[in-house]
Amino acid sequence: MKFLAKTLSALAGAALLVCCSSPKDVLYFQDIDKATLGELSNAYQAVIKKDDNLIIVVTGPDKSVVTPYNLTLSENLGSYGNPERSTLGYLVDSNGDIRFPILGTIHVEGMTRNELCEYLTRQISKDVKDPIVHVDFRNYKVTVLGEVKSPGTYTMQSEKVNVLQAISMAGDLTLMAKREDIMLLREEEGTIVCHKLDLKRSHLLDSPYFFLQQNDVLYIPPSTGRVATGTNTLSFWTSIISSVTSAVAIVTTVLTLTRNVGK
Repeated sequence: MKFLAKTLSALAGAALLVCCSSPKDVLYFQDIDKATLGELSNAYQAVIKKDDNLIIVVTGPDKSVVTPYNLTLSENLGSYGNPERSTLGYLVDSNGDIRFPILGTIHVEGMTRNELCEYLTRQISKDVKDPIVHVDFRNYKVTVLGEVKSPGTYTMQSEKVNVLQAISMAGDLTLMAKREDIMLLREEEGTIVCHKLDLKRSHLLDSPYFFLQQNDVLYIPPSTGRVATGTNTLSFWTSIISSVTSAVAIVTTVLTLTRNVGK
């Protein structure tokens, strides 16, 4: 009985070892100790794209003078023709333009927030003294899919969001994630382009794709073990361990009863 129990326990331990990933499989930036990294670019700024939604507010010392430069509810309805979208602000159309009160059509695609602020300030200053213009993204979103704990689309509070922050918002990678083959899907000049990222190597930190853009999609593929089992490998082995443990208990009980009956 003891031999059988020890054997089954050994099998359970072996299964547990198999289900545990090695450090080489799960650690981020494994070469970080010997890596020479360049300075992170603090100059990164997101540029405005088609279908972006912008909040633009104009203020100044004389509120009555700047009021015509702010989008009213009726103007917003007139721009979109849809009352459900009356709070969406300025939608960048398929030509990369917005329709701005007083100034008319403005081509904003390719501008940063600061560039648009400066442009509007110059134009409005022709008629208004000391205007203050605020521009912000209202739909800055990133989608994280695949082997993360909470896949989904996340609205960012800042336009300077990196890959690690987006993954963190999705609950981090699972143990079954393939860390060296992450796909970043990004629209570039009307075409979806795929860039491969490797979280095991520190060169990602000074990569041009370290910072994300609005509407980027991160896809984290499963490891070979996950694909082979067709399910969550950790859950698969956990169920095996549970079954083996139950078998040990049953066999032990049966042998104990048999021995007692023999007495």
